[in-house]
Amino acid sequence: MEIGVKEASGLLGVSEKTIYRWIREQVLPVYRLNEQYRFNRAELLEWATSRRIQVSPDIFQEAPQCKTPLPSLLAALETGGVFYRVGGQDKAGVLQSIVDVLNLPEEVDRRFLYQVLMARESLGSTGIGDGIAIPHVRNPVVLHVSKPSIALCFLDHPIDFGAIDGQPVGTLFLLISPTIRAHLHMVSRLSFILRNQNFKATLKRQASREELIEALARAEGMLTALNAPLPGDSAETH
Repeated sequence: MEIGVKEASGLLGVSEKTIYRWIREQVLPVYRLNEQYRFNRAELLEWATSRRIQVSPDIFQEAPQCKTPLPSLLAALETGGVFYRVGGQDKAGVLQSIVDVLNLPEEVDRRFLYQVLMARESLGSTGIGDGIAIPHVRNPVVLHVSKPSIALCFLDHPIDFGAIDGQPVGTLFLLISPTIRAHLHMVSRLSFILRNQNFKATLKRQASREELIEALARAEGMLTALNAPLPGDSAETH
């Protein structure tokens, strides 16, 4: 869903003047359509997340394309899997190793997936700080997957990922989605979950798959208890 400068200003909690300055500095993902600047909600969320910018909950209110309930992070992780001691001496090598071990349908072209992941990284690092990165496909709709998945990967050796805080990355969450809606859903929920110190501590010590699943279930349960409105939590159309 595309929005204008005024809406982008409200969602990012900054003035329109700041939005125009970011456009001039070419740091904000923006398009020019009929002499007007337009923004994509998914790209704004991704951009804000990578820079730890607090966004308005309204950014998550993208109209659903269907009434199919979106899965929890727990279900997505159970689909994607947990992988330990993933090899690679640099970003390219690590992403290739991850693509090689992913649980994917046979019809998914792994070579193509690797190429689009690298293309996404060329636009800016997906390292979000604290040794964590969230590589993903910019246009998830092109992949032949039936449901969203998250692969949690622990690297054999932390590598320079060009993260915002300069720390090497040792933990990666690779998101694969069939739709933009599913992509927004997972990115937003994961952003909240990674603020949970207990879950982050479990990641830091590279706990067993069972412990990680339990920690994620508890953390995600807290979101439900708080009644936090997140994308895809409602199946109503607008």
